[in-house]
Amino acid sequence: MTWLLVFFGAALFIALTPGANNLLGLHHGMRHGLAKALAGLGGRLAAFSLMVAAVAIGLGQVLAASEVALTVIKWIGVAYLVWLGGSLLVSTFRHGGRPSLPTDAGEPLPVWPLVRKEFLVAITNPKAVLVFTAFVPQFVDNTHGPVSWQVTLLGICYLLAEFLAGTVYVGVGAVARAAALSARARRNVDRGTGIVLLGMAGALATSVR
Repeated sequence: MTWLLVFFGAALFIALTPGANNLLGLHHGMRHGLAKALAGLGGRLAAFSLMVAAVAIGLGQVLAASEVALTVIKWIGVAYLVWLGGSLLVSTFRHGGRPSLPTDAGEPLPVWPLVRKEFLVAITNPKAVLVFTAFVPQFVDNTHGPVSWQVTLLGICYLLAEFLAGTVYVGVGAVARAAALSARARRNVDRGTGIVLLGMAGALATSVR
């Protein structure tokens, strides 16, 4: 099982790397609290589970080899990150002159919007596609059994690593929320999140495969 432990360590390192989903989890933890933000991680894990299934049945390699498919995914991802980051910036400037209350004050916010955002950010990230089509297969070895079984097992390990990494970011956000940041500080965090998301959209738009 040494190969699996090595893979898990590498997967955890990749999952902990700051990215759009981790930043979104941090934001959700700060704005909506630990429980709802953790529930939102379900959207990310659902998207990655679909990718694992695609690789296990062989569709992943076909997708990775298709320039058209990756280009479409890339620009959908760019558009969504621009919309997400832009919405945060517009919201903070619109309410810049008034106290900023926690999002779940008063009428509770349903969990579904958080799940949907996590899912859409993950499923439209071509780099996530390449993680499962280029990184995961490197650990497949014919001596370890059927390929589809290995991919499934590796995929489950990666999902666990992603959940742990996401929990770290959500936890940091929840701690910041518990610290009762001022309205101005929360707006600044939201603005920073929006700017970084727009920056990621720009980096994705100018990236080459």
